[in-house]
Amino acid sequence: MGYAVARAALERGHDVVLISGPVAIAPPEGARVVPVTTAEEMHQAVERHLAWCDALVMCAAVADWRPVRRRAFKIKKQGAPPLLRLTRTVDILSAVAPRKGDRIFVGFAAETGGRHLEREAIRKRREKHLDLVVANDVTAPGAGFEVETNQVLMVSEEGVERLPLMSKDEVGQRIIRWIEGVAGRR
Repeated sequence: MGYAVARAALERGHDVVLISGPVAIAPPEGARVVPVTTAEEMHQAVERHLAWCDALVMCAAVADWRPVRRRAFKIKKQGAPPLLRLTRTVDILSAVAPRKGDRIFVGFAAETGGRHLEREAIRKRREKHLDLVVANDVTAPGAGFEVETNQVLMVSEEGVERLPLMSKDEVGQRIIRWIEGVAGRR
């Protein structure tokens, strides 16, 4: 989805900095790509580029947890399984929220099961001071990861818009048009 949003922004003539974790697809031509591999690297990259942007679109499904201790070697099968201790990763949107200013902030909510999708999107928009949350059930057929389509809810101050199953590029175009509409009213 992040690459689809970047493509849509580039097609509409916007400058794009694409902060991207490892993926198996080529970045859109014309985007300035900032490669990252960890949630902390992504946080640092967002912090470095925040002042530059008019709109921040956070599509990444960044892990909420990471191991407390990293090993540089394989953990062998010996005795009882090791105890894996986890710690929270930085919530990047919450961390940059105090510097939002007049920027447009868009977040994504990747949920599973879909039962509370709308409620979670509304909560996330409010708690993270977002202008728009794009929510989807990543377990739904044709939506989520490693497919070319998506089915999302777009949750803003104006309400909830349910989009039908469509290509990720079409979803990206809808998001960019929404951002341009808000920017035009400000």
